[in-house]
Amino acid sequence: MKEFNTTAVCIPSKHYMVDLSDRVKEIKKLVDDGKYFAINRARQYGKTTTLTALRQVLLDEYIVLSLDFQKISNSGFATEEKFVQEFCRLIWNKRKVIDGISVDLLTTIEVWKDAEKPSTRLGELFDALTEWCETSDRGIVLIIDEVDSATNNQVFLDFLSQLRDGYISRDTDGVPAFQSVILAGVTDVKHLKSKIRTEDEHKVNSPWNIAADFDIDMSLSEVGIKGMLDEYEADHHTGMDAAEIAKSIRKYTNGYPYLVSRICELLDKKLVPDTFKTLAEAWTDYGVDEAVKKILSEESTLFESLIGKLTNYPELKGQLRRILLRGETIAHLPDDEEQKQLRMYGFIVNNHNTVAVANRIFEMRLYNYFIGESKVNEDLRQLAASDKSIFVDKDGWLDISKIMSHFIKEHNIIHKDDTEKFLEEEGRERFLTYLAPIINGTGTYSIEEQTRDHKRMDVVIHYLGRRYIIELKIWRGERYNADGEKQIVDYLDRFGLDTGYMLSFNFNKKKKQGVERVCIGDKILFEGTV
Repeated sequence: MKEFNTTAVCIPSKHYMVDLSDRVKEIKKLVDDGKYFAINRARQYGKTTTLTALRQVLLDEYIVLSLDFQKISNSGFATEEKFVQEFCRLIWNKRKVIDGISVDLLTTIEVWKDAEKPSTRLGELFDALTEWCETSDRGIVLIIDEVDSATNNQVFLDFLSQLRDGYISRDTDGVPAFQSVILAGVTDVKHLKSKIRTEDEHKVNSPWNIAADFDIDMSLSEVGIKGMLDEYEADHHTGMDAAEIAKSIRKYTNGYPYLVSRICELLDKKLVPDTFKTLAEAWTDYGVDEAVKKILSEESTLFESLIGKLTNYPELKGQLRRILLRGETIAHLPDDEEQKQLRMYGFIVNNHNTVAVANRIFEMRLYNYFIGESKVNEDLRQLAASDKSIFVDKDGWLDISKIMSHFIKEHNIIHKDDTEKFLEEEGRERFLTYLAPIINGTGTYSIEEQTRDHKRMDVVIHYLGRRYIIELKIWRGERYNADGEKQIVDYLDRFGLDTGYMLSFNFNKKKKQGVERVCIGDKILFEGTV
């Protein structure tokens, strides 16, 4: 029976996966049009799986030469002669699956790959490839995966230059060349180039300036996720609401392929029987929450890469911290090197010309990281951890009003001398610092993106299948407070809840501190004031 897969390539006959046929059709059109292009996406974003599906479709019309540069070691890029030898070795190893390669070319490749002292130059290699293109009865498509392996190698840039020259000669002089060339990897070719050549040189001499734009969306859509879940449901009969689960998964992941598959993998294999008795119980919104909670506590190369990049770019790390914890807006700068790096690795996106974290799971991981890293509010963290048990009632429900009440009391004792400006900037971070150890290990929290600004921030706590909504805001007067009450009531309706919470940071010296119970229509609000 099929299973969900989070390692290496996904194979339709073995794995549950989103239907990629529409995406492959879009990419094939680029190939049909004779385009040379690069597929640059973050790690574990489905590049190799997409290329595998594409190859199967292309084989009906083209000869496909699909190579993986990860199989060339660093020494293979030391000289162009050594690179040619390694390139020929890759072709030789694929000879049985390359339909249409001539015996003469194979003989030549075998001689070059076995040479005791490599001496074949790039020009000779491309002469042989050009001859193949000329004599072939079908167009030849070259696909190279894992081009990141060529980072910082001048030989690879020279290889790209040869491809570019072939492309130009094909279109200007009718010289036979590859029908299409596809390079796939995390790092885009322009970035590789900039590492090797000086700014002045690469501005006027790009080896890959003939590449077509590749703007095809490779994230997994809600509809696509539902289709995958429908296939799973047909095999397992869990009774899940596939549309609802797909919506929940998409909301957490924004369609990041690895995260989508990992949630499904955990629901299928890891949460029964430790967390749920049956698959029917696991494949629910609560189950998705529990899978996300597990992902947030896992060690993985994906999150290591995220934190590593932030360590390398402290200025951008500080910007992201302010975006998430203070609601600041940071402009999207297409030419900023730090932002380009994080976009390339899939950690941030351009959201209406502002910087945004790519998905909710990354956000939640960053909240945990930023709050855990801070030593400023260590006293609040310790107090919350020591009082943790008093905030859960006998039925297992969180008592949010008690959490707010204790936070207000303990915050005023510890931080009584803070200035208004400092409290306005740090207040919400302090509450999240207080909240984290209380729900840690049992629940998680997320921040609604549309409310993350200087005025208000809505925290959604996910705790044992229940949701609690807390609006954190800066007090701006009674009228603004009434608007806030209306907003949270609307928000409670959307979640199907009848009780909500508001915590205001009020700088009026005559304010009344504490928590009050307020009824608004059929809703109950607990309003706290710091």
